[in-house]
Amino acid sequence: MAQQVPTELPEPAIVLDNVSKSFVLHLMGGTRLDVVRNVSFAVPPASCTVLGGPSGAGKSSLIKMIYANYRIDTGHILVRTPGGMVDIATASPRAILRLRAKTIGYVSQFLRVIPRVAAVDIVASHGLGAREENRDRAISLLRHLSVPERLWALPPATFSGGEQQRVNIACGFMADKSVLLLDEPTASLDSRNREAVVDLIERRKQTGTAIIAIFHDQALRDRLGDTVIDVTRHAATADGA
Repeated sequence: MAQQVPTELPEPAIVLDNVSKSFVLHLMGGTRLDVVRNVSFAVPPASCTVLGGPSGAGKSSLIKMIYANYRIDTGHILVRTPGGMVDIATASPRAILRLRAKTIGYVSQFLRVIPRVAAVDIVASHGLGAREENRDRAISLLRHLSVPERLWALPPATFSGGEQQRVNIACGFMADKSVLLLDEPTASLDSRNREAVVDLIERRKQTGTAIIAIFHDQALRDRLGDTVIDVTRHAATADGA
């Protein structure tokens, strides 16, 4: 009988090691609010890790720490790049910008764009290919997400909330980056457009992307999550500084 050779696990695309973050509320007498404490997990390629827990548990804050919108207090956030692991906790601003440009994609809850720029141009600007290639891909994503063609040449500030979110999603999926952060990407979408986003997520998993996501819908967490991290185990209460 042939001996079965164990399958080697892929090296993680991103690792969080004892990550903690707190805010000091100066208008409340220096009260310290601990958002998360000692969070540790690793995300392999071609997988989706879902952050679970109630509203206010620190899920969105943790996403922002990984994207370096918030600096962490202690611990390490390691991201794999072609040149090796980069620690977001100690990386320079220039290194952070390189990570965002080449390695980490992010779909936030809000669309922030330059005023008076056409939606199709905003989406295309997030691509990494040639100009025409980026525009073609932007059009394909806008079609997939059911953004009406009559809106493509208009600035997204004039769009409805759901339309703006679909433009936001298109921006996040433009470039094939190895890490993708999703903060409630389907929260304001109807069932048809929710399925379109699920399709994009499943395709990205198949192509090897490591995804960290927040979903308010339990059915989506169960459907897309390979692992669920209960953030409430790491959340803390406010106490005096």
